[in-house]
Amino acid sequence: MRTAAACSRSRGARGMMMAARSSEPADAGSYTGPVEDYLKAIYDLERGGEAAATSDIAHRLDIAPASVTGMIRRLADQQLLRYEPYRGVRLTETGQRVALRTIRRHRVIETFLVRVLGYRWDEVHEEAEQLEHAASDGLIDHMATALGEPTVDPHGAPIPTRDGRLEEPHYPSIADLEPGVRARVVRVHDDEPARLRYLAELGLIPGARVTVVARAPFDGPITVRVGSGARAAEYAIGPALGHGVWVRAGADAAARRE
Repeated sequence: MRTAAACSRSRGARGMMMAARSSEPADAGSYTGPVEDYLKAIYDLERGGEAAATSDIAHRLDIAPASVTGMIRRLADQQLLRYEPYRGVRLTETGQRVALRTIRRHRVIETFLVRVLGYRWDEVHEEAEQLEHAASDGLIDHMATALGEPTVDPHGAPIPTRDGRLEEPHYPSIADLEPGVRARVVRVHDDEPARLRYLAELGLIPGARVTVVARAPFDGPITVRVGSGARAAEYAIGPALGHGVWVRAGADAAARRE
């Protein structure tokens, strides 16, 4: 349940966004919230290099496949995506630009909510999902300036630049590491509040040092040491949780053993 303070912050944040939006001229290239959500989801699905399948889009957005098919036709008519028969859809250059603009809004808003308004990192995803459609690009740029031009959000996800560039390096997850490898957490899966709260309890947050101590066979638990020195603690986590925590290992990490 949200606390009274959290609800008050939520109302204040929404009010701030709506006031800023109403004071600025409408963006001739703006799109509706549902369109932005579709394009953002397709962009994320395309990161693996393959076209986004209709079924995957439906699962990501939690809507019926038939609804997805209809929206895909409309987005194709707007030249925001291309349909590849028997494969799926890919964003056009315009579609990618809109998706990255929406992702930038989302991640800057999350960062602002945490750093300035005192939200916890497990509270901001749903708030940003709503506010990203109300905030103008000008407001987002001002927020980014006030924050010192952050390059990542509170969960470690990179923030697109003002001109729409985004570099997303491929990092292994904790579940990919061999026993003995030392690494540092760079990013975590961000859309499940309960998962984020649990990760915070374990100290598995961006910047944390981790070492894989052991891996049980047959997809069993992974024992990880979090931190270093006297403050280090060991925990057993499931592979599913480990796959949602991405890390950067040192150049010689594979050869290190503790």
